[in-house]
Amino acid sequence: MKASSPLFRCAWGDTTFLHYLVDPEAVRSLVPFELDLFEGRAYVSVVAITIRPFLAAQSFLNVRTYVKGGIAFLAGWLPNPVCALLGPRVVGIPYRLARLKVGSSVAEVHAWARAAGRTFEFRAGIDPRQTYRAPLPGSLDGFLLERYAAFTRVGRRTRSFRVWHEPWRFVSIEPEILDDGLLRASGRWIRGARLVRAHHSPGFEEVGMGRLERVRA
Repeated sequence: MKASSPLFRCAWGDTTFLHYLVDPEAVRSLVPFELDLFEGRAYVSVVAITIRPFLAAQSFLNVRTYVKGGIAFLAGWLPNPVCALLGPRVVGIPYRLARLKVGSSVAEVHAWARAAGRTFEFRAGIDPRQTYRAPLPGSLDGFLLERYAAFTRVGRRTRSFRVWHEPWRFVSIEPEILDDGLLRASGRWIRGARLVRAHHSPGFEEVGMGRLERVRA
């Protein structure tokens, strides 16, 4: 991907990552990009985030996997009908319309999404004794968090976009999955998947979002 510069800037609010260890073969056929593995293992992450572009705030729930050079999206849900319509057609992110709530307090994070009669919901406490920290270089935390490019496909066109922000600061959390029915409708990656790690981050006040660019072979 060639160098670029931010197209616009926004803020990313509290962000929660749920990381699943998955069978590489179960996810490899779901993305048209080469998987990126950590010590031979594949991961899929569920990310709950609120983005504040301009004056409007919108929550998202994304399912992503790791590919060479960045991430690729397997599924996503948001409450904005226009974004749900244009996301797959214009950007290549497979968003679907959902009722969605993402929230946090000093002591807890919570996310809930419902679409097509299925629900995903989790809740996790935040240990106040933990200190938010950046991932160590070469660590699994760094592999899962420090990603600055996304790859998508619209029809036969492969595209990518970059993001710019400071390194993630996070604490580890232990989420309770209250309902995973919506995830089970998002692809066969979930078969045999095991939740092995989770992070919470306060996010960033300034994030640069790049333009969609063609990926050259």
